[in-house]
Amino acid sequence: MWVTLQQVLLEIRILDILEIVILYYLFYRLILLIRHTRAVQLIKGLALLLGATLLSDGLRLTTLNWILSRAISALFIAIPLLFWPELRRALEHLGRTKFLGKSFSLMTTTDQAPVAAAVVQAAGALSKSSTGALIIIERESGLSEYSDTGVRVDAVVTAELLANIFVPNTPLHDGAVIIRQGRLAAAGCYLPLSSNPDIEQELGTRHRAALGLTEETDALAIVVSEETGAISLALGGELARHLDLAELERRLNAALPANQASTIFWWGARS
Repeated sequence: MWVTLQQVLLEIRILDILEIVILYYLFYRLILLIRHTRAVQLIKGLALLLGATLLSDGLRLTTLNWILSRAISALFIAIPLLFWPELRRALEHLGRTKFLGKSFSLMTTTDQAPVAAAVVQAAGALSKSSTGALIIIERESGLSEYSDTGVRVDAVVTAELLANIFVPNTPLHDGAVIIRQGRLAAAGCYLPLSSNPDIEQELGTRHRAALGLTEETDALAIVVSEETGAISLALGGELARHLDLAELERRLNAALPANQASTIFWWGARS
């Protein structure tokens, strides 16, 4: 036995080890992509159906095995449709992968500093008055399909403009604002709601929309609660709640290019 094991170890090549590492990484990333999504329940259903098919074959339940086998064949054809949201997320994630430490960004560094400053200031004002708001900052993933659902604005981003848009009972207050390339592209936009079954029941539509968008894209979503005035930041399908302005500023600094941190910090010190 020891001789056999030694022979196997001697036959392992560096490329074999590299292949194992790559496969491990791919499966790990796949699990991260599908966790907290409907894909988990779909995979459980497929596994249960496959197990029932194998069991019926072992027990020689011919008719039941025939039906289950045909059902599995049809499901494998339908898998691209069933898993389309997850496949889309995976392709978008692949498109955002950095090669040689570089990635393509839609916003220039000079655009992001004043945007972050205006967003922090607006979030503070909206929080004090408990005015609900949902502010989206586009990064590398294009959000045109969502901005097209709202009203085109194309204006310079200022704290005053953001605060005025979300004044209750105004035409654009019920929806999201999308900021693209340093300008306020559109307001009153509709976003996809998260399908995560583990979301806390107390979270409203704005928080679910922020999570839904950030699950599918790399956008930043800033939410101000209408009930409590609490500020939250969604990124990568994760929601950080009850942030103060200093913490919101710190997280924006971390999500935006590092060379803009001093500019945003200077605004915070001035305020």
